[in-house]
Amino acid sequence: MEYLVEGHGSGVGVTSAARVKLAARVTPLGAAVLALLAERPMHPYQMFSVLMERRQDRLVKIRAGSLYHTVERLARDGLLEVTGTERAGARPERTMYALADAGTVALEDWVRRTMSEPEPEFPRFPLALAEAHNLSVDTVVGLLTEYLQIVETDIDAYRTAIEQLQKLPLPEAHWLEIDYLLAQRSAERDWIATTLKRLQSKDLPWPK
Repeated sequence: MEYLVEGHGSGVGVTSAARVKLAARVTPLGAAVLALLAERPMHPYQMFSVLMERRQDRLVKIRAGSLYHTVERLARDGLLEVTGTERAGARPERTMYALADAGTVALEDWVRRTMSEPEPEFPRFPLALAEAHNLSVDTVVGLLTEYLQIVETDIDAYRTAIEQLQKLPLPEAHWLEIDYLLAQRSAERDWIATTLKRLQSKDLPWPK
């Protein structure tokens, strides 16, 4: 599936119907790939390495195989362009990709649509909280204590990631999501710690 681009540069010449299809077909991993190539041309192995270095795996599931498949699909859809090949030593040639005009449009529309119309997410932990009253209070306290340790580990990991990213020649705007995730996880830690205290002091009555 290819999309007609009437102009160049920012890709604003893409027809309205095509813009809808472009944004709808981009997956989260696809958006991450498009965003990388908005910086500079890369081959898939570079994309994988940079995504892992920037800890993007905490935002989207990244596997080498799925990334290569995503790159191929984006190129087939006309969102990426092959710019040539690169060879390092005795390694096989690697195909270099750059962002096409249609890819720029797809990325911009995906970000705009996702930020303005976020799709509902259904994490499992809040559902478990909703049904936690089916367990004894001692069991719930034990489970929340274990979960709190996981949250604390994540907080430490985000702080370490920020420290590492600050050392890279990368503007903060490129890893703003890590700061967001840190704030989100910190708020979750505070809520769990407070709830544990309320359960242990019996300030929070428990039905079972």
